[in-house]
Formats: sequence, structure tokens, C-alpha cells
Amino acid sequence: MDASSGPTPMASSSLKMRGLRTSLAFRLAFLYCLAVVSVMLVVSAMFYDGTVGVLSRGIDRQLTALSARLAGLPHDELAAEIERLLADGIASDTEIFLLAHRDGSKIAGNAAAWEWGDSEFGHLSEQPLLRLGRPTTARVLPVRRADGDILVVGRDLPDQREIRRLVARALITGGVVALMVAALGALLFHHRVEQRLAAIRATASHIESGQWNWRIPVDGGDDEFSRLDTDINRMLDHIQILMDGVRDVSNAIAHDLRTPLSRLRGRLDDALRHGDAAEVHEAAQQSIVGIDQLIILFDRLLQITEAESGIRRQSFAPIAASALLHTIAELYDATAEERFARIRVEAPADATLFGDRALLSAMLANLVENALKYAAAPATITLSLLATPDRVEIQVRDDGPGIPPHERERVLERFYRLDRSRSQPGNGLGLALVAAVVALHEGRLSLEDAEPGLRVRISLPRAAS
Repeated sequence: MDASSGPTPMASSSLKMRGLRTSLAFRLAFLYCLAVVSVMLVVSAMFYDGTVGVLSRGIDRQLTALSARLAGLPHDELAAEIERLLADGIASDTEIFLLAHRDGSKIAGNAAAWEWGDSEFGHLSEQPLLRLGRPTTARVLPVRRADGDILVVGRDLPDQREIRRLVARALITGGVVALMVAALGALLFHHRVEQRLAAIRATASHIESGQWNWRIPVDGGDDEFSRLDTDINRMLDHIQILMDGVRDVSNAIAHDLRTPLSRLRGRLDDALRHGDAAEVHEAAQQSIVGIDQLIILFDRLLQITEAESGIRRQSFAPIAASALLHTIAELYDATAEERFARIRVEAPADATLFGDRALLSAMLANLVENALKYAAAPATITLSLLATPDRVEIQVRDDGPGIPPHERERVLERFYRLDRSRSQPGNGLGLALVAAVVALHEGRLSLEDAEPGLRVRISLPRAAS
């Protein structure tokens, strides 16, 4: 056979069996079947003991009591009592009595004598014997009297043997049926688990091959696998959003950085080739300003990435919202005065947020910077705080030109800028950072017309008290 012809059918079957034994679904199904069989055995044992066992113990008690009564009678009365019991018509078809001399010769009774071992006396056992000349197997209790005679009291057990056979047959039949049902249930369980896991593996394989839009089919149930499928699909949706964001950022960076970097290089190259010392110094100063703007751009992108990835949730802590607003207002108070603007804080009641102080501060700083940049002098910027039992709402309102309604969604995208703002310094990342920080804190963001100006409304969950 050619070595490249593949494994033989026997080897393939062996591999399948080995894979089946290592399968979690197979092990769970086997444990399920084993548990059902174990319960079946326990129930069968209890049922057998509750039927045949109860009858056997009742007979043993009767034989023990009757033997003790007869053993206490004098020798001359014992034979007469045995004959009377045999003739009274009570259980005459099953009772066994025998009184024999020390040497085994029969004195009275309906059973033939046999040889007893010393260990048999005083113990109940089932023995083959002759009763009324017919062989049978009976439950007997042989005892040796004080005078040396041997007394045997017993009971023939045809009814008990028949009941035992019926019960054993019923238990075996029920056990076989239960075992078949358990095996069928185990196979169905194994098939169902394999089917659900196969859907997860198929989705992982498609995603590994680059099909990021592939998702696990969800049947709409509420079992553990349905919830797991939903959670995995939600995770994949989030991963796809992050990857789309990374791709968009990479494209935007490649597009938006090419021009300023080329400009910086051209300015420096021209100054070095044709300029004097003053022109080189001026080009270096302008290049430093441009590099600082690029650093700010990368810092903003890093903050957005950290907010969207969720890694900053580890640094969440309680934050006093009123103190946060006053801190931002004090930070930009001098800048506002230079631009003939005024910053007001309206926080009649304090509330506690649970979040990242640095990101929330950067979010508010971006909103205040935008308001100072685009609002006409003398501008008024208002930071207000409204608290409810479960939410904290922060508003940043200015009296500038505002944002047209059809562009309010677009300005939350990275690097998007209004036409009228392209002459202003900036990179189009401020409101994108605001949106990412609000999403990280599971809040809500809306841009509204303040008539005049823009009102940015941010609703965040209130920290648990």
C-alpha cells in the first residue's frame, strides 16, 4: 500500500473512538447513563427488599418463635404437639416438622431425617429435603434439645420462590428498559451538546479565516447554551467594532499625518538648504509647534482607545461631581478671561459618580475648549449639574454658533470637522473622546440646540451609596 493513501479503516475507527472518549459531551453522557443505572440499581434493591425481603423476614420470625415454643415442651408432649399442628389444617401444604433421635431416626413429623452438621443447629437456612416423600427446598431451623433429640421446624417456600421469580423478572425487564432509555437519553444528550458546540467551533473557524461578520446561530431559547451563544456574539460584535475602529484610526492617521509631516520636513529641508540662521531658527520653532500638535493628537487617540477598550474600568473610584466641575472651571478661568469669556458653574446639589477621574476631566476639558474656541466673544459657558436618585446629568452650554442638526452625529466621529472650523487649529478628536468616555461609563450623550449655542447633555449612573 502507498504510504500516502491515508489511515486504514481500522485506524480511522480507532481515532474516532479515542476522540469520542476524550469528548466532554461523551463523558457527560456516560456519567448521566451511569447515574441512571446506579439509581435504578438502588431502587431495584429497595423494591426487592421491600417485597421478597419482608416476606422472608416474616417467615423467619414465625419459625424462630414456633421453634422456641416447641423446644420448651417435655419430650412426651412434643411429639403429640407436632402431630396436632400437622392435623390442624393451618398451612398444612407448606409447614414442615421433624422430631428425631440423636442418631437421626425419625420420631414424628412430615419430613425425612438427614445428617446435620454441628454448625447448622440454631441457624435458619434453606435446605433440600423430603417432605411427605417429595423432594423440595425449604427454610428450616434445626435445634438440638437438652435430651439430645433433634427438632426441625421449617416452611416450604413455593409461593415465595414464585414471588421471587416474578419480582426478579420484573426488575430485570424494567432494568433493561430503563437502561435502554438511559442509553437513548445519553445519546440524545451527547448529540445535542455536540451540535451546540459544533456551532461554536464553526463560528471560531470562520472568524479565524477572516469572516468577522459570522455569528453563532441562536435558537431563541433561554438555556445555558443560548445564553452563552448570545454572550459570545455580543463579544464578537464588540471586538469587530474595536477592530473597525483600529482600522479607521490607522487609515485616518496615515491620511491625516502625511500632510503635516510632509510640511514639517519640507519646511526644515528648505530652511537648511536656502535659509540663514534666523530662518532655520524660525523653521525649528514652527516644527516644534507642529510636533506638539502631533503629540496632542496621539494622546487623544490613546485616550479614545483606552476608553473604548474598557481597560480603564479598573481605575474607577467615587468622584464628587460638583468638585470636578469647579476644578475644570478654575483650570480654564484664566484662558476664558484672555478670550473675554466667562465660565459659570451651577451645581445646587452634589452627587457622587463612579468612574475614572482623568478621563472624565479630559472629557469636560474638551467640551470647555471647544466652547472657548468657537463661541464668539464675549461668550458665556455654563457647567451645570442635575442629580436624580439614580442618575447624574452634566450639561455644558455655550452661546456660540452651535452645530447644525444634520451634523451632530457626524461630529462624534474621529477626525470629522465642520467646514467652518477647518481654519481653526484642531484634529477632530475632541467630541470623539467625549463619546468614548461616556460609553465607557455606560452613560448617555446628546447634543442639543441651546438657542443660541450648543448644549451638551451627559447622563451618567450615580454611584451606589
